[in-house]
Amino acid sequence: MLFLTRWFGVAGCDAERSVASVLFDDAETTEKVLQMQSKAAAQQQRPLGRGTHAKGVCARAQFEVFDVTAGRDPGLAARLAKGMFAKPGAYTAIVRFANADPKINSDFVPDVRSLSFSVDLTCDGAAANGANLARQDYSLQNAPTLPINDARAFLATMKVLTASSPAAGLWSLPFRDKLRVLRTLVLAQLQARQTIKPYQQLRYWSTVPFRHGSIDVVKHSATPRAGNPARPLQRSNPMGLHDELIRHLDEDSKMSGFDFGLQFLDADKMTYWGRRRDANFWIENASIEWNEAEAPFHTVGRLTLLPKSQLRPDASEATYFDVRGNSTSDSMPVGSINRARWPAEVASRKARMRADSCREPTLSLSA
Repeated sequence: MLFLTRWFGVAGCDAERSVASVLFDDAETTEKVLQMQSKAAAQQQRPLGRGTHAKGVCARAQFEVFDVTAGRDPGLAARLAKGMFAKPGAYTAIVRFANADPKINSDFVPDVRSLSFSVDLTCDGAAANGANLARQDYSLQNAPTLPINDARAFLATMKVLTASSPAAGLWSLPFRDKLRVLRTLVLAQLQARQTIKPYQQLRYWSTVPFRHGSIDVVKHSATPRAGNPARPLQRSNPMGLHDELIRHLDEDSKMSGFDFGLQFLDADKMTYWGRRRDANFWIENASIEWNEAEAPFHTVGRLTLLPKSQLRPDASEATYFDVRGNSTSDSMPVGSINRARWPAEVASRKARMRADSCREPTLSLSA
């Protein structure tokens, strides 16, 4: 089956991945991301917002790191106990639940939902638990993979989304890039058309891999705790997800929690269409799922929302997440798509913050 998915951009070997890397233009991708950010704001006649995940809500939380050695095989425990997971502890965190679209839409428009959070690793201003950075950021979505497979698919898709006519933009691409974009858009639509549930009752995945120590590579997942409280969503309310989360924070006596897990890349146990692939295959192809039956998640912590903790609008606007900038060499994201996204995401954030500094404060809760 790989011979077929190759046509749509899934790279089967290092030689194919090298060709895609040579054809990738970092500066052009950043330019297209900024164009899409500006286009979304102009179409909705609003100030410049986030380049993606434009509509969301921020709150405070606690992130608890478990004792990963308890009841586990020593070899597995040693693999898990890296970075901030080396010792048990409890940290303050900022979370943001959001819709993935660059436009501010009704919460009932089909979309991918996200959970991003930043863990404060300091204690009284000093790095805690031997950490050599002040915060560790995580970004997850309610789908196990990213529809954009790699850097080349990212650029090709941005060209189509920013074109004056998407059809003309698609037609202008080389044939293989057309197939990459079509695959990306189909996967994105499939992911967006999930059952709409309250933010606090969704499961989220990192979709892309990260280093975990000097040797291992992992993906992350946040699984909602059984019994996370929620009321039926009001579909007549375009702020339904947003308002239900705020209601939960303000009114419920029990706060929602998410078990945080790590999934190791064990290439000798993982298969794609019945065959084992090298580690780089799993790292570089972001749209390929790591089967949990072959590579299970191991719970290492818990994220718990704090009551009555919604951030003020100005603090929410100032909040950002940077999974590469706020990581160490042993916890940074890896793979083609991560290398491609980071410069564009930084440029998008700087553009938004420059725009924020040039306008009067707003009390709007919709972004």
